Amino acid sequence: MPELETFPNPGVREVELTGDELTAICPLTHQPDLYSLAIRYRPAASCLETRSLKYYLGGFRNEEHFCEALAVRIRDDVAAALSIDPDAVDVTLTQKARGGVEITARA
Repeated sequence: MPELETFPNPGVREVELTGDELTAICPLTHQPDLYSLAIRYRPAASCLETRSLKYYLGGFRNEEHFCEALAVRIRDDVAAALSIDPDAVDVTLTQKARGGVEITARA
């Protein structure tokens, strides 16, 4: 899994990153699940470097994850990379509809 990189916080209080290119494999059907993603965090000394975030998120493409567990994993990994409490990070994953069901998980 690619590592998340950071850079010194230039003085921002909150950062929100969004995207819709996250893919993981459903553990039950083994079909790809497509997600929209929002990461909001309150940085301390560091901010996430977005190129590394793109590579990190691409690392889930061939891994099996349930939406809810993936939201928690991303939240915890972002918090660890930034050396902040997980409560300072909000992750929202919206699994695009497959079989008529859309899931939104927040961690």
